Amino acid sequence: MRFDPKDLVAGLAVAGLMIPEGVAYAGIAGLDPARALAAGIAGGFAYALVGRSRFAIVSPTSSSAAILAAALASLPGDATTRAVLATVLVGMTGLIFLGAALFRLGSLSAFVSRAVLRGFAFGLAITIVIRQLPKLLGIAGIAAGNIAAMAAEIAGGLRRANPASALIGLAALTLLVLVRARWPRVPVTLAVLAAGILASVGLDLSAHGVALAGTIRLSAPAFDVPVLAPGDWARMAQLAVPIALILFAESWGTIRTMALRHGDTIESNRELVALGVANMASALVRGMPVGAGFSAGAASEAAGAHSRLTALTAALAVLLLALFATGLIAAIPEPVLAAVVIAALAHALSPGPLVRLFRLDRDQWIAVGAALGVLTLGVLNGMLAAVALSVAALLHTYARPRISALGRVGDGHDFVDMRQHADARGLPGVGIYRPNAPLFFANAEGALAEVARMAARDGAHTVVLSLEQSADLDSTAVEALGEFVGAEGKAGRRVILARLHDRARAVLAASGLDGVAATGTFSVADAVAQAMREQ
Repeated sequence: MRFDPKDLVAGLAVAGLMIPEGVAYAGIAGLDPARALAAGIAGGFAYALVGRSRFAIVSPTSSSAAILAAALASLPGDATTRAVLATVLVGMTGLIFLGAALFRLGSLSAFVSRAVLRGFAFGLAITIVIRQLPKLLGIAGIAAGNIAAMAAEIAGGLRRANPASALIGLAALTLLVLVRARWPRVPVTLAVLAAGILASVGLDLSAHGVALAGTIRLSAPAFDVPVLAPGDWARMAQLAVPIALILFAESWGTIRTMALRHGDTIESNRELVALGVANMASALVRGMPVGAGFSAGAASEAAGAHSRLTALTAALAVLLLALFATGLIAAIPEPVLAAVVIAALAHALSPGPLVRLFRLDRDQWIAVGAALGVLTLGVLNGMLAAVALSVAALLHTYARPRISALGRVGDGHDFVDMRQHADARGLPGVGIYRPNAPLFFANAEGALAEVARMAARDGAHTVVLSLEQSADLDSTAVEALGEFVGAEGKAGRRVILARLHDRARAVLAASGLDGVAATGTFSVADAVAQAMREQ
């Protein structure tokens, strides 16, 4: 790790964001703020030693805090019991990451589509902002629950807002947004925190009803394991899975985006190990789930981080402040903390990514469904519903593949979809068809039935079936293909397979369809030439 003094300055700037965000995220999860700071310290040190991204700042994130809150709300017991169970969830999250790395499952992050992530981020940002509004405006007595009901309750409770809290919170939010938009490299968060502390001490804000962050005491590492029934352990593991999933999706999205932007090399399974170690370290200090959040990563990038020394400096600065400046942290007004969180999420509130999907006319309803799922079902169920929606959309696309009728372009060897290319021409007596998705158990029978219907309609005596999309075939697809060839033969049509991959050819031969495999050619042009010779 190369030493660069600029990383020290960048680390101090990031620490100024980690403290208020950590305290605010602990409030989202309903936990002691010390747990968030401890998590940022332990997780930050662990990732800096194991991870590879120079921009990643591993600490509590807004999404994991919200999912942790939903998970804890579903568990029985008082606040003390839930605090213990929160530690168990963090440890299990770390074990899930390490297990996923052991089985090389980093590539599974691709199953959470970017459209889902964008919709989820948009819905989550709205959820968190609404939950921060009572703190920003000083409205007491707002019950956390359904977002629509909470928003209505906030609107009805505006008359109860504390004027001093509202003034401080809105002023801090305005300053954060305006300065970041005009001068993104200016450490405005530190300035706002300092101003908030000065106002708290100098004007005795607590006497005016303004809530403060309160005293923070870090805990010593713990090695005790709670006694739970087997069913309780299973329930905890079930709740830890979505926490790990969203943490990796959010972290990998942040890490990969910044790596691509700067030409850095990263590897998904290595990052799984780093996140696993970071969460295990957080569990040892009774912390919260940690990941590479976008707001902290963006702050590290904007501050000019050159190596992981930035993350080490930030973690060390938070540790020193938590040990020797607890009085200053305790004096931070809650409206200022809320303003910091809302400002950090301002980028996620932009509808731009969703509008772009509508312009492309691709995946827009998946993104909208993900956002609505978070807002209507809650963070935990909304995230699970969003992932299910993404997988369902994939299965729907593959289960009903479009069949292209191919034609020759001029006198050459190129065969393209005739619906897309007006200059492509079909061949007399030869129907050339391509399923535009891999053949597998869910679509093989339907796709081949559609090919048979098109061949009969076109009056083809030879069917060239292009399998370029099917690198391999499962047992159902093999059987369906054999039945298709037999049925076409009875109808007086010969079938020639084009673009037959080696693995598909091997499984056809192994299943006893040697004759079908023998017709396979490496190109559509070769299949057409064979068909024309046999006319």
